[in-house]
Amino acid sequence: MNGDTTSRRTRGDVTWGLLYPMPSKKQEPFDAYAFLESANLDNEVVTYARGDVVFSQGDPCESVMYLRAGEVRLSVLSRGGKEAVVATLGAGEFFGEGALAAQKVRLESATATMDSTVLVVPKAEMSKLLHSQHAFSDRFIGHMLMRNARLEADLVDQLFNSSEKRLARTLLLLARYGKSDVPLQVLPRISQETLAEMVGTTRSRVNFFLNKFRKLGFIEYDADGLTINPSLLSVVVRK
Repeated sequence: MNGDTTSRRTRGDVTWGLLYPMPSKKQEPFDAYAFLESANLDNEVVTYARGDVVFSQGDPCESVMYLRAGEVRLSVLSRGGKEAVVATLGAGEFFGEGALAAQKVRLESATATMDSTVLVVPKAEMSKLLHSQHAFSDRFIGHMLMRNARLEADLVDQLFNSSEKRLARTLLLLARYGKSDVPLQVLPRISQETLAEMVGTTRSRVNFFLNKFRKLGFIEYDADGLTINPSLLSVVVRK
């Protein structure tokens, strides 16, 4: 059997790296926040409460952001007023990197889904760092490649998998299952409407499948939020 776990496909159902594409070699831990803080950049740390808008679609694209703590949702609004959630980011991830690709305005909106702390790095400073600090540049490029692979996996998920499997995968991703750090045991409160937007289905279907997952013991509801059992992965890999 091939040891490469970055791609796994079956006819009629596609599982792309299961959840997160797995790197072929384990990288040493790299504290990007500590590095950016010690680099004497003209940056700033901004805190956001749940529901606060970090930036809106159409805003000037003048900085790259690093999510130190919390969670941020990226969404796009169509001309007809329909919103689509394109990604949910956790601590340790960059966003707003379109500034480095000569984007003049933000192509999506970023909203804090829980109390969050964001390090804002001006575009010129970030570009200078990437050219002069090779270790940091390597980690940033690795991050972008992983993000691109995640987007490809999301597209494959939308094209080939049922809404039940898409919901299960979304819940596992929100719990950071499959990443090198410790998965979250309890997800912050997230509405069924938001889950429906992320999965690409209706709220009623999300409600139906959540109740099904709960009865099967894959998830639990309590006052603190939603607890995800790793056994939910069986829904994703099921043929």
